[in-house]
Amino acid sequence: MIETSARLLKLLTLLQSPRDWTGAELAEKLQVSPRTVRSDVERLRSLGYPVDATRGSVGGYRLGAGAALPPLLLDDDEAVAVVIGLRKVAGIAGVEEMSLRALSKLEQVLPSRLRRRVNTLASYTVQVPPDEQGPQVDPELLTQLAGLCRDREQLRFDYLAHGGSETLRRVEPHRLVNWGRRWYLVAFDLDRDDWRTFRADRMRPRIPTGPRFPPRALPADGDVAAYVSRRVSAAAWRYEASVEVAVPAAVLAERLTPAVGVVELIDEKRCLLRTGSDSVQSLAVHLSLLDADFVVREGPPELTAYLERLAERYRRATSS
Repeated sequence: MIETSARLLKLLTLLQSPRDWTGAELAEKLQVSPRTVRSDVERLRSLGYPVDATRGSVGGYRLGAGAALPPLLLDDDEAVAVVIGLRKVAGIAGVEEMSLRALSKLEQVLPSRLRRRVNTLASYTVQVPPDEQGPQVDPELLTQLAGLCRDREQLRFDYLAHGGSETLRRVEPHRLVNWGRRWYLVAFDLDRDDWRTFRADRMRPRIPTGPRFPPRALPADGDVAAYVSRRVSAAAWRYEASVEVAVPAAVLAERLTPAVGVVELIDEKRCLLRTGSDSVQSLAVHLSLLDADFVVREGPPELTAYLERLAERYRRATSS
């Protein structure tokens, strides 16, 4: 009985990998006959595991989706990753209780060697808290938006803008992006004929959803994280500037994250950086950290005045 149980666990581990296994391959891995493999597959099915089987020369077995979630087997790295992920999301509004229940169940059966790995990582990792409490997003809304992205179905929704005005939008949803404590939908706005980002907590979807749509090429050459990063940063800037920097565009782009701004080519030796910040002081500091000569082409007069004061301060600091 012990040998059979161990074999069933090993068979289940193999079937959970994202591939099809032929009966001969499983028999070789388990060192049993193909008939025993078929018998073990039936035992797993009787326990609630949906094992799919296809016939033919390229047929085989794989674990499918069933009506209920059966027990899953995780290797060491997978178990550690799940525990860390559950601990991180346990404070997100709307999923706290479910996350804590799942976390307690997993930590209860966690082997001591893995518990030590998880606790060590938690003890020596510092998470910087957000500057403000993030908005609460209904998990059901995120699930709905993700499903629309997957199924490529148009969506109509009422959207509350930053200034307080509400508009009706009609979009093709493509991706959900998590930025800090906020969730953004990257979608093609049909009425504006352009890509837009929408904060999920400001959306009120209208039902039913619209017709299906064909896929589009995503903005930013498919790097939606960079696209949202630039849009979110620009929306939060109080001061904006266009700065000519005396380095090639490719070199400067490697030094900066997308949240800093947009780098545009001027020629082989120069580029234009469109950037900003919530204060002229921090914007001036960021420009000094570029480690290259620069000229402010467009910007607020407060920035020019502060750069002049900063330059004079540096001259006094180096004078003998």
